[in-house]
Amino acid sequence: MPFARGLAAYGDRVALITPDEELTYHQLAERVAATTERLGPVRRLVLLAGANRADALVTHLAALSAGHPVLLVPGDSESTLRSLTEAYAPDVVARPNTDGTWALDERHPESAHTLHPDLALLLSTSGSTGSPKLVRLSHDNLQANAESIATYLGIDDTDRAATTLPMHYCYGLSVIHSHLLRGAGVILTERSVSDASFWEEFRAGHGTSLAGVPYTFDLLDRIGFKQMELPHLRRVTQAGGRLAPERVARYAELGRRSGWELFVMYGQTEATARMAYLPPRLAAERPEAVGVPIPGGSFRLQPTDGHGPDVGALVYSGPNVMLGYAESPADLAMGRTVQELHTGDLARRASDGLYEIVGRGSRFAKILGLRIDPQQVETLLEGHGVTAFCTGDGEALAMTALGGGDGEETRIRRLVAEECGLPAHAIRVRVVSELPRLATGKPDYEAVRHLTRPNLEEAPGASEDLRRLFAEILDRADVTEDSSFVRLGGDSLCYVEMSLRLEEALGYLPTDWHTRSIRELRALAAPVTGSPEGQDGRPEPRRARAAPGLRGALGSWTTPQSWRTRRTLETGIALRAVGIVLIVGSHVQVFEIKGFAHILIGIAGYNFARFQLTNAARRERVRHLWRSIARIAIPSMVWITGAVVLTDFYDPANAVLLNSLLSQGNDRFDWAYWFVEALVYYLVVLAAIMAVPLLDRLERRYVFGVPLALMAVGLVGRYDLLGLASARPQLSPSVVFWLFALGWAAARAGSVRQRALLTAVLLLTLPGLFQDQPLRTALVIAGLGLLIWVPTLPSISPLSALAGVLASSSLYIYLTHYQVYPYLQEDFPLTALFASLVLGVGYAAVVTRAARMVRWL
Repeated sequence: MPFARGLAAYGDRVALITPDEELTYHQLAERVAATTERLGPVRRLVLLAGANRADALVTHLAALSAGHPVLLVPGDSESTLRSLTEAYAPDVVARPNTDGTWALDERHPESAHTLHPDLALLLSTSGSTGSPKLVRLSHDNLQANAESIATYLGIDDTDRAATTLPMHYCYGLSVIHSHLLRGAGVILTERSVSDASFWEEFRAGHGTSLAGVPYTFDLLDRIGFKQMELPHLRRVTQAGGRLAPERVARYAELGRRSGWELFVMYGQTEATARMAYLPPRLAAERPEAVGVPIPGGSFRLQPTDGHGPDVGALVYSGPNVMLGYAESPADLAMGRTVQELHTGDLARRASDGLYEIVGRGSRFAKILGLRIDPQQVETLLEGHGVTAFCTGDGEALAMTALGGGDGEETRIRRLVAEECGLPAHAIRVRVVSELPRLATGKPDYEAVRHLTRPNLEEAPGASEDLRRLFAEILDRADVTEDSSFVRLGGDSLCYVEMSLRLEEALGYLPTDWHTRSIRELRALAAPVTGSPEGQDGRPEPRRARAAPGLRGALGSWTTPQSWRTRRTLETGIALRAVGIVLIVGSHVQVFEIKGFAHILIGIAGYNFARFQLTNAARRERVRHLWRSIARIAIPSMVWITGAVVLTDFYDPANAVLLNSLLSQGNDRFDWAYWFVEALVYYLVVLAAIMAVPLLDRLERRYVFGVPLALMAVGLVGRYDLLGLASARPQLSPSVVFWLFALGWAAARAGSVRQRALLTAVLLLTLPGLFQDQPLRTALVIAGLGLLIWVPTLPSISPLSALAGVLASSSLYIYLTHYQVYPYLQEDFPLTALFASLVLGVGYAAVVTRAARMVRWL
């Protein structure tokens, strides 16, 4: 494998850029050589858990350079790893340990298999379903395809490509191979393009190339890619499924204006990666075409019955055509069994020489860049006791299944999503009493597609997609039409994302959306007719702007005329987003605007009333409350423990959230986490109170009176009449509890008189809390006044999206920023502010993923 063996020839040029380090080609070659020595001279089958990390890539290159065939599998799919390990009994398994370190598990000193001399790589041809059917690729296949791609893309040693696609996917792997072939750099990252940190890495690494499947472009549209400043970007490549011609033309035009080129490409794993590309100069005028064969390749059209004379089955020839398939270890001994590739696609060659795909001649479906075998999915479901018909339908996998009972569709969707590596929104399921069949008794796959598509007249698709949205965000499998956000255990940690996505879907959200069932939310949509501007001067209601996963389902449905669909943002979300930026910025000393931490205490009480004090039974209420406490306390203690161990700024009392009770010191960092401690204390005490049946009944009966009474009790602490305040009174839980109770009461206030009462209490009692800081006092009064009187604020979509990210991550930004800004604030204050926000958003993502894995959180 010449490009894997010749890495050292590029010397000190940068080869890999990871979040932790930069490796030159010389350093990369040294690591590859060390791993090559570890693998030994005797050819062995190496099963590699693919991941966009240096250890995995080094192992891959070492195996290729020494001639060890690599079985490359998705590293994030345990079921696939397990099934292919069982099916092929690899001699070496390379994968990360549970602690994240890299391991080579050498199971056989010599190969247990007969390996053909040409065999270099084995890739799955059916997504992540764990099918034992693999594509056998040779060294010549890999080298030829990398050279061809590098040639038509014009890659040189000044390029740097980001790994926007997984390494185990042939498209993602081809990006790595073609750039290493030319001595270019690879920005090795596992982040999604929807993650702000990805773009920081891309800009810092002077990224020149982005690759994406159609779903990647959906994400780019959502995050405002067209407004991004990417000064080094030279090319954007697209493959992995058909991108709508209008989007191809739009991105081609965007590239022309921004100084980069769009390459639309066509390929299959059986052709190593690529078979055709559309020259960028033709993308705008011929966006429906897949283009011309890659250098060294050629097409022919094989006549096919039932189609016109200009349409035929597309057959490809070239040095990148696979050796053949493998379905068992015995097949690894075979040489070439395939001379040309029957793609399974129907195509025509236009008069300008460009090829166009006009249909599909087989059941394989390409969903979001993954090639899925519907037959394999049907077999998978059968193993779980589900009889189903499955087929592809554009960018979704459609299936009808026999079954019944609540939650069956959600269960099937989750099962398929986990096994196939697809997001839930790309899977449409309809449970039926009888599977659709043709007169011959064969499955009627067109009927499957029809049954699973949204019905715009009766709008069950809207309900289905709303259920899917609730299931995705709350990670619940028991979502029904009668479910609501609070009944499903939603809390303040996930309501931000839920509210923003629901408003995007429905166009408007009432203030009590969190208590309404999915059935009621769907009923908010109503058909509308009329002209944009009637003769009476009243504007037509604007259509609800559906989110990508809901747009098809909600189609022509819109909100009632009196509501309008102008974009709004909940005041609590806006205050959390602005507040966390001002808190961090004030600590960094970019500016001096203090007081928002106390506003956030009030917002915490407001959200407590909305999401914890539901109509559920007492035991369910208390269980929900303890779960929320765990979701706050555990990530906080984990992070703070690390800070205690690694720095000298904190006492052990901080790690267990007891500094406010045990410490009477006045050190700034000792009190850094007073907000988290206060919040946990309040929730623990209230959980104990709500567990008492009498007190639970009192709260349900006097929904405004109870928080008002607690606010009065809190004022005893506010003025420290019992002498409980610590050395920093304005940070003491006993002193600021009344703000939490005030926020609780604000959520329960149902009249102007009640809101006026809370405002009067706020105006009378807040002054003096911050001593000689009138601006801080005024800011807290203004913020809590907004919370009391103004439930929503006008907004625009980009601003709402940014506020949503910041607000949903506010707790984690608060936790983590103390470990960032002290090291940067003196020389780079703005960088310190931005880095603090980015790290907090990243920690929020980690915690969310961990919470979904550990269900009791």
